[in-house]
Amino acid sequence: MRIAVDAFGGDNAPAAVVEGCIDALKKYPDMSVTLCGDEERIKAELGKYQYDVARVDILHAPEIISCDEQPTFAIRKKKDSSLVKAMELVRDKKADCVVSAGSTGAVLAGATFIIKRIEGVKRPAIGVVFPAEKGCVLIMDCGANVDCKPSYLQQFAVMASAYMHDIMGVDNPRVGLLNNGAEAEKGNELTKAAYKLLEQTPVNFAGNCEAREILSGDFDAIVCDGFAGNIVLKYTEGLAATLMGMLKKELMADTRSKLGAAMAKPAFRRFKKVMDYTEYGGAPLLGIDGGVIKAHGKCQGICGGAGSGAELCFQRHQRNHTPRRKVTARGSGLNRGLTSK
Repeated sequence: MRIAVDAFGGDNAPAAVVEGCIDALKKYPDMSVTLCGDEERIKAELGKYQYDVARVDILHAPEIISCDEQPTFAIRKKKDSSLVKAMELVRDKKADCVVSAGSTGAVLAGATFIIKRIEGVKRPAIGVVFPAEKGCVLIMDCGANVDCKPSYLQQFAVMASAYMHDIMGVDNPRVGLLNNGAEAEKGNELTKAAYKLLEQTPVNFAGNCEAREILSGDFDAIVCDGFAGNIVLKYTEGLAATLMGMLKKELMADTRSKLGAAMAKPAFRRFKKVMDYTEYGGAPLLGIDGGVIKAHGKCQGICGGAGSGAELCFQRHQRNHTPRRKVTARGSGLNRGLTSK
């Protein structure tokens, strides 16, 4: 599997990106990468490591799309940017997946205009996998579409269900609708209309999901507009970091606590690994006719950046041994079928 990597996407590029890719290559001997960006700077970073040169290519791309640029304009204007070149490799079937830790808007625009949407999909969406009390849960959309129509949420449900079944191996995934109450009549105009559509959709719709139930494990996938989803994502990241900091402070407060912490150190390490968002590499942009992974822009080193996004993409590719499955949603606009990988 070859992965096209935007080597200059993210706050810590290209150092964190290259470091992450080298780490991923060590773990997966069947994976290769094409690093897109300024060739000389990429070579300088690669010079810090020992690696199989036959599995690493460089595609020179002198331009960079920054997070403060208007996404659509930047994609159309900067044809020689690292992100555009990486997207073109997937479009031209020279790579199986593109990974970028750059601007979310630019990744969405590039995927939509260059790789294109799966036929029938109205809006691609970002699906983020969260650790839950029982297993994990996919929340979709987490930032690609801040304003949504009810039919978008219906399509998100179909794609989320397909992803959790085909990629994560969940049998008959339970799909919830993020809302401010469990009752069907609760919510705003968007969620009320979406609820009615989801009742008619061929997914295992489990009703409304209140915020306190997101991580309970009672739902396998939860759909919402990108505005609410992004707030949930960033609040959860901040809450996890705050709780870990508070716990560490209390454990170091006195001798007895320190002794207890020392004895429970392996458990704390496992817990930290579960709660640390940098361990999850990136999130898939679903609805695009090719693999697209959006890595966290603030990730650092081998545990984050586009490198761990590349690792995530490879893991998903390896787990998906089933044929492409046709999934349709009655009245959802996917009248020609939605194919999930």
